[in-house]
This record gives sequence, structure tokens and C-alpha cells, in this order.
Amino acid sequence: MNQAGRPSIDNAAASPRIDAEGPGAPPRRNGELVFQAPWEGRAFGLAVALGEEGLFAWEAFRTRLIAAIAASDRRPEGERRAYYESWLGALQRLLVDRGILTAAEIEDRMRQFATGQRDIVNPGAP
Repeated sequence: MNQAGRPSIDNAAASPRIDAEGPGAPPRRNGELVFQAPWEGRAFGLAVALGEEGLFAWEAFRTRLIAAIAASDRRPEGERRAYYESWLGALQRLLVDRGILTAAEIEDRMRQFATGQRDIVNPGAP
């Protein structure tokens, strides 16, 4: 059980410790996190919240993030992913690997947001 009394998927879960520097460190300007688009901040917050709830160990996410960034860095210059694209990909893989969501469920939710069927501001809206 986590601190909120909910079942934990990973007993080793700990409060996320966001890297300030190194291969997994998010972009910063003057020490503050930098998001180029609203979805980046949402993806960041989602990963942190799920980690804090004990759904996965932060190190498991961090390891996937560093691997995703390294894979992106090996691509030709014009094909590299932006930092938060790697962040989101690492989170999606972790959720699938841990059985929290299936790849089909993630794709369906992405489609719902893209078509307006699901709304971040009004979650219950048709």
C-alpha cells in the first residue's frame, strides 16, 4: 500500500527525484522547468503524479527515459525526438510494461483527445 492507502504496483516506488542535470534532466531556463507546449507540462505532471501514487518506481521510469533519449540521439539530426516526446514514450512503455494500460488503450485515448471526444478541461464532456 502507498501513503494514500492505495495498492502499489511496485513496492520500491519512491517520491520522484527529477534529475537536475545528466542524461535524464528536463530542459530548464534559469533553474525553472521549460515546456514548449501545454501537453509537455501535462505529460511531466502525469508521470510525477503516477510515480508519487506508487504505480511505479521512479527509477524504472528514469531508466526508460534515458534509454529513449539515447536512442533518439543516435538518429540523424532531423529525425531526433524532442525531450518530452522521449518522456512521453518512456511513460507509455512503462505503463504497458507494468500492465497499467495496454498499447491499444493508450492509442484510443490519444485518438479521443485528438478528435475532441475527451477533454482535459472538462473530463466528463462528450
